[in-house]
Amino acid sequence: MRQKKDASAVCVIFGAKGDLTRRKLIPALYHLFINQHLSDTFRIFCIDYISIERETFLEELLSGVVEFSRTGPPDINQWKTFTSRITYISGDFLKEDTYLELKTVLDTVDLQNKKRGIRIFYYAVAPRFIEIISDSLYRFKLANQDNLDRIIIEKPFGTDLETAKKLNRFLRKRFTEKQLYRIDHYLGKETVQNIMAFRFANYVFEPLWNNKYIDHVEITVAEKVTVGSRGGYYDGSGALRDMVQNHLLQLLCITAMECPAKYEAETIRNAKTAVIKQVRPFTPSTVSKNVVRGQYRGYRKEEHVPSRSYTETFVAARLYIDNPRWKGVPFFLRTGKGMQRQSTVIIIQFKDSPNKIFKGDVIPNRLTISIQPELEISLLFESKVPGLQMKLKPVEMDFTYKESHEEEIPEAYEALILDVLKGDATLFMRGDQVEAAWKLVMPILDYWKKHQGKDLRYYEQSSWGPRAATELIKPYSTDWNHLPG
Repeated sequence: MRQKKDASAVCVIFGAKGDLTRRKLIPALYHLFINQHLSDTFRIFCIDYISIERETFLEELLSGVVEFSRTGPPDINQWKTFTSRITYISGDFLKEDTYLELKTVLDTVDLQNKKRGIRIFYYAVAPRFIEIISDSLYRFKLANQDNLDRIIIEKPFGTDLETAKKLNRFLRKRFTEKQLYRIDHYLGKETVQNIMAFRFANYVFEPLWNNKYIDHVEITVAEKVTVGSRGGYYDGSGALRDMVQNHLLQLLCITAMECPAKYEAETIRNAKTAVIKQVRPFTPSTVSKNVVRGQYRGYRKEEHVPSRSYTETFVAARLYIDNPRWKGVPFFLRTGKGMQRQSTVIIIQFKDSPNKIFKGDVIPNRLTISIQPELEISLLFESKVPGLQMKLKPVEMDFTYKESHEEEIPEAYEALILDVLKGDATLFMRGDQVEAAWKLVMPILDYWKKHQGKDLRYYEQSSWGPRAATELIKPYSTDWNHLPG
């Protein structure tokens, strides 16, 4: 869906000199431009406190597109036309002069286009600047039109339940909920979006999507990289805050949600939020039984990490959703750094066949949804081996994007920015969903804070985490399912 050509719009990026802008935002906007999703009047205003010549700044952006763009180095003429839309503003987020200058340039754009256009404000900044920038936008009436002005906020959205509630209250005093787009780039991934189509557009699967046929569900987000130079940030966060509270719970919601009445933002977000609220709450006694925290060996030697740090780099958890569809089905969530390979996978493990008439029928059906890097869905089922005897062998039926579609797969940020431009909040988290996610993980955080290093398990780098994670999944399986690749 392309934006209407007469729709005037601007994108203001706070934190324009940051890594996110160079690696993700500008490449995404460039692809939206070359694929004709942006209007002829679309403008980009990049703001940061560093004083830099425009040509130097554009050279830095170009190097980012060359390095990180999914299509490689840009066409010179297209890049020149695209960058003609970019303006760099050197300004301190703490000073009023920055917002006065921004107001002047935005009013000038509206004057040139002879109408008030859409304004997207992207907070590519550290969390400490969110309230400062938001209050300034409010006071200078830069984002005061509900139907036209949109604000994109990156995670982390708060550091616990109370800070998330406080931030929500702060923002709602200045903007309406429909203006706030809390972004989780996982929701923009093509394969994540395909889960809804897979479930609700194919009747062959939805009738089986319940506790009568499904034994358990595994959701894994494994990262091969270690913390590296990000130790200063990561040690104050940890895997539970950094990955589970947002990414993994979002994948859980999409996997377990009820079918919404129709495909629209609020009904879909209602269905997702309901899932989190139906997850059985953790208590101090259940945390120790159902949650494993680990730390890879060598983490404490990383840059800016304290020598006695108890911060977890690995989390595995067993959850139950207390509703009629999922009663009794455990959901196993796992994430970690320094793992054997990079992979994001959802595995639906079906129950064993009740018809045991074949001697070799020992492997239950399994559905694997590989979000990255494979971009595929595969179904494991039993088949007869060619020959004179009835001998069974498990085989896989695969769907891969590469083999099934000629269309290019857009990056997550392309899809998400375009949705903001269209005013579609389907793939963004609502305030109550964020708070529900924090409420779910708070008993775990509180337990770990109280008990410090108790039950912290250590694991070798390039492994699949501590042995305790394997024990967690028993008796439903002897081990976690092997990931593709």
